[in-house]
Amino acid sequence: MATNRISLAKPKSFQHILCELIQNGLLLLLTAMRILYFLFFLSLNYTLRLYFRKVKVINKPERFSSTIYVSNHAASFMDPLLLAAFNRAVVFFMTRSDVFTAFTRPIFWMAHMLPIYRQRDGVNTKEKNQEVFKKSSEILLKKRSLLIFGEGLTDDVFIRRLKPLKKGAVRIGFTALESCNWTQDIYLATVGCNYSNPSRFRSDVVIKNSEKIRLNEFRTEFENNPNKIIQELTARLEGMLKKDLIHVNDEKSAEFTEQMMLIQRKGMPMFEENTAPVLDRWNYSNNFVEDFNINSGKYAPLRAPVQDYFEHLKVRNIDDQELYDASYNKVGFGAFLAQFFLFPICLFGAIHCGLFYFGIKRFVESKFKRPVFWGSTKLVMMILILGNLNLLLFFLLPQYIGAWLSLAYFLFIPFSGCIFHNGLAFWKRVIRNRRIRSMNVSDILKERLTLSEKITNLTEQ
Repeated sequence: MATNRISLAKPKSFQHILCELIQNGLLLLLTAMRILYFLFFLSLNYTLRLYFRKVKVINKPERFSSTIYVSNHAASFMDPLLLAAFNRAVVFFMTRSDVFTAFTRPIFWMAHMLPIYRQRDGVNTKEKNQEVFKKSSEILLKKRSLLIFGEGLTDDVFIRRLKPLKKGAVRIGFTALESCNWTQDIYLATVGCNYSNPSRFRSDVVIKNSEKIRLNEFRTEFENNPNKIIQELTARLEGMLKKDLIHVNDEKSAEFTEQMMLIQRKGMPMFEENTAPVLDRWNYSNNFVEDFNINSGKYAPLRAPVQDYFEHLKVRNIDDQELYDASYNKVGFGAFLAQFFLFPICLFGAIHCGLFYFGIKRFVESKFKRPVFWGSTKLVMMILILGNLNLLLFFLLPQYIGAWLSLAYFLFIPFSGCIFHNGLAFWKRVIRNRRIRSMNVSDILKERLTLSEKITNLTEQ
């Protein structure tokens, strides 16, 4: 006679249940982080397209590849934001370790940021960086890329010049190759970020990507003399990056070359009235600076007059843009009419963005002593603070105006903030122009015209 056997499942232990809960919790956390990263990426991309007037990307890289991108670090936090939004490649950023705290670490992880340790950080740099190098190798071998700001630091004020590159990028590449026994291709490439002015709203930028170097081709050289090939490849990357940038050889001449381009109203410096294609402006600046690097002596007689001109402006509490505007960029009736019709949008932007912007501006400029941090920090704070506050409206409005209108309302907020900012700048310009026209500036305007003619003559030689 058959007997029925009832199989009873063995009850799970407390440790087993706890492990399952932890695993499920981590999975939910990872999913939430990915969603947040995607939402942050979309909002960042949209906001940066409003922040920058023109963005030109040359030689866009592929989305997924085992490539170490080495970039200049001209504008602090703005550099990774810009490249993440516009340069297409999915990258993990190498970021200085002192900004990682218990609070920021999960946020930075969500933003694909990895810590890199320096001797000044007061830790066992070699041991800590070995852990980072191991993580970097894992990323590269999964067909993801790294972005390293090879200069290691940013100047206090934006300057068109590349500082010497560190060797870390090449070392990380060879470490990844050794970890996979040279079976997978690892590449090096450079990315040049060329800003008109990264701290100014509605400025322009040119991103130039180089061709790739296949690191596997240097196996023999690396195994024979690793230090030598690392140094040679770092120097090669530095030369490649200089070709992607407007680079002034002499640091003390960087301000002088910038001032000459300002007087000419040509090239990459930010001009409010400039409508020329941004790549044409980059090419002009690049050719001008290359000529200066080779023939700096021919511009030497202009150093003192140019310096005197800007000192005269400073004494009168005006700048070159203001003088040029008041003298040549007359505000016509059409501009006033446009502001009249845009007033409702300006008001909408003032309510949703303007009221918060002035507080954020004051906070950032008082807490961050280095102006190079201002533009990017304000932008991120606007995204995080205004984005979260206005997101509440996105969840409250659908019951009154429907889901699609609520989405349109939410997306319209940054655009209205842009219109508000432009309107504010317009009225500041009107008031400024009237103030300058009430002054006697004929002498300094004549000085400017003379300098412009001399610079033009020299550039045409």
